[in-house]
Amino acid sequence: MSVNSVTHLNFRGDARAALTFYQSVFGGEMVVVTYKDAGNVQEPSEADQVMWGQVAADSGFRVMAYDVPSRLPWNQGENAFFVSLRGETAEEITAYWQKLSEGATVVQALEPAQWAPLYGMLKDRFGVTWVLDVVSEYNAS
Repeated sequence: MSVNSVTHLNFRGDARAALTFYQSVFGGEMVVVTYKDAGNVQEPSEADQVMWGQVAADSGFRVMAYDVPSRLPWNQGENAFFVSLRGETAEEITAYWQKLSEGATVVQALEPAQWAPLYGMLKDRFGVTWVLDVVSEYNAS
């Protein structure tokens, strides 16, 4: 078992451009899943925005990003990033979730999602927003 922590940057419409820039700086592979790709379009004008994206370089550099939907609050000075914790098993992620959730505000319950076997979001007692999920391969159809 292994777990890694990745900086997860939040944007309002600029996630793809940011990921493209970071890939030009650090190299590596860029993967982007749009809201349309994931079948999660709630606002048609945002269908092609990034629901999840990542740049992963051979050097070990990793950064994730997404476009915060317009229906959710976003302030670059207040919630410009998340800490993303990804693990290989549901048991591993559930154990971390249980500990991190003590005194936390749950934003999205830890449960299966279209894009991951388990996914959840919480703001811990120190005001840090964590996104936890079980790693899965994404296959665009």
